[in-house]
Amino acid sequence: MALGPQNLREILAQSWALLRANGPSQVQFWFIALLVGIAGGFAALGFRLAIEALQKAFYGVDDISLMHSFAAGLPWYVILVIPIIGGLAVGIILNTFTRDGRVRSVADVIEGAALREGRVEGREGLASALASLITLSTGGSTGREGPVVHLAGVISSKVSKLIKADGITGRDLLGCAVAAAVSASFNAPIAGALFALEVILRHFALHAFAPIMIASVAGTVVARARFGDITEFEIPGEPVLSFYLELPAFLILGLMCGIVAVIMMRTVFWTEEAANSLQDRTGIPGFLRPAISGAALGAIAIFFPHIIGVGYETTTEALSGNILWHNAVVFCIVKIVAVAITMGGRMGGGIFSPSLMVGALTGLAFGIIATSLFPNVSGTTSLYALAGMGAVAAAVLGAPISTILIVFELTGDWQTGLAVMVAVSMSTALATNLVDRSFFLTQLERRGIHLAAGPQAYLLATFGVAQIMRRPDHPDAPPENTSWSKINEGIYLTTVATLEDAMPIFEQSNAVYIPIVNLGKDGTPTLQGTLHQVDALKAYNRALAATAAEEHS
Repeated sequence: MALGPQNLREILAQSWALLRANGPSQVQFWFIALLVGIAGGFAALGFRLAIEALQKAFYGVDDISLMHSFAAGLPWYVILVIPIIGGLAVGIILNTFTRDGRVRSVADVIEGAALREGRVEGREGLASALASLITLSTGGSTGREGPVVHLAGVISSKVSKLIKADGITGRDLLGCAVAAAVSASFNAPIAGALFALEVILRHFALHAFAPIMIASVAGTVVARARFGDITEFEIPGEPVLSFYLELPAFLILGLMCGIVAVIMMRTVFWTEEAANSLQDRTGIPGFLRPAISGAALGAIAIFFPHIIGVGYETTTEALSGNILWHNAVVFCIVKIVAVAITMGGRMGGGIFSPSLMVGALTGLAFGIIATSLFPNVSGTTSLYALAGMGAVAAAVLGAPISTILIVFELTGDWQTGLAVMVAVSMSTALATNLVDRSFFLTQLERRGIHLAAGPQAYLLATFGVAQIMRRPDHPDAPPENTSWSKINEGIYLTTVATLEDAMPIFEQSNAVYIPIVNLGKDGTPTLQGTLHQVDALKAYNRALAATAAEEHS
């Protein structure tokens, strides 16, 4: 019997129905991972090309890799006005399409992986990507990896919705999309895959490794088809470690980079708090906040055009050792301030690329001093800049493994591993004790989302009490009059509460159960059921077991 078009359509329809009903098989999932990887790669590539096109349009630059050199020759009013226009556009977009005017980024993707079965917000994510695109094209001082990672998450979330993916499948697809986007952004397939595992999923389960690696390679192929197999940064000469006696200098550099990373993170958080407070006190409309930040950035860029955009030109100069010591220190300080203004002003963008620039400048400044004091046992200043770049970035991301690899892949230099690893290990060890493990997890902690402590802390927040409570007609429900006695004593929870709210009450009151109520408009409670401690503990234990099984599968 010949296979006609009608039969083919029926087979495809049946296959699609089975896929949605039963989930994908392993082979099907790898194929889906490949498609998601290609989509994530194209999203990252399109985002990068769009930034380049808009920067050329706004600033008139021919080669965006020479942005700050070109901008230094522009009239001062052009440098000032462009970020203001960009900030106003960003403010209008975010305050129209998001409920809180906040840009979605890597922290929201981590939250989606942990708490939302691998899903992230779609409408808000697309608006954030557009806002970040405008920010990076009009003088904002951040990086492109944050919006690209969230944009990839939007793609994977749509696919997860289409195939009705469960939590494990949804998280794996999210990891695939993120790996592809990071790989395409930086031409770094190994680091892209490990970034997805180390930062987003926060585990290295074997079942996720193969599809994520497939997606990462797919994203890299997409980018290389456009840009070729080139490294992001070119380091002249060979930054070789001179002698093992030089390694203690990299230990000290790592500690210094850890401190710089913490200063950078806390400056961003302090600026955000100050901007929130100022906005509340003055009543400035939300859509004007990015424009005001744009004005501040434009004023700084008149004197320091190095802060414009991603900053790869300055990073390359630092890695080449072509910046004087005092300039490296000043550029580092100004870049931190510019990043804080951009993020505190809710203009969008990521923090990874700025941390590379700050790290390279920090390493260069340290290296100039170290090689001057001990010239007989010192290598090149470029090696210190390279190690500093990795050390600050790793401390900010809280991801030493993927950062070490991404530095190697960005530069193409695999011969300086000892120096980079020593600096990265010291910086992350110090910084993770001064913040909640990373910039992203600290962001979430400040929103009341406790992921830094691990599943044992955040899983409680994933269970609503309404899911677990026993209704009044349950055969083992307590008498209603005893429940009302507890309610009158103030021992109760509403139906929107979670186990995170319930557990402290169980501990403090020694209650066996807690009444669950709905509150009317006048505050009058209506009994909905009872949450029993034994039921809460069973649900929590099952969730812990499922998480452990996923992480070790």
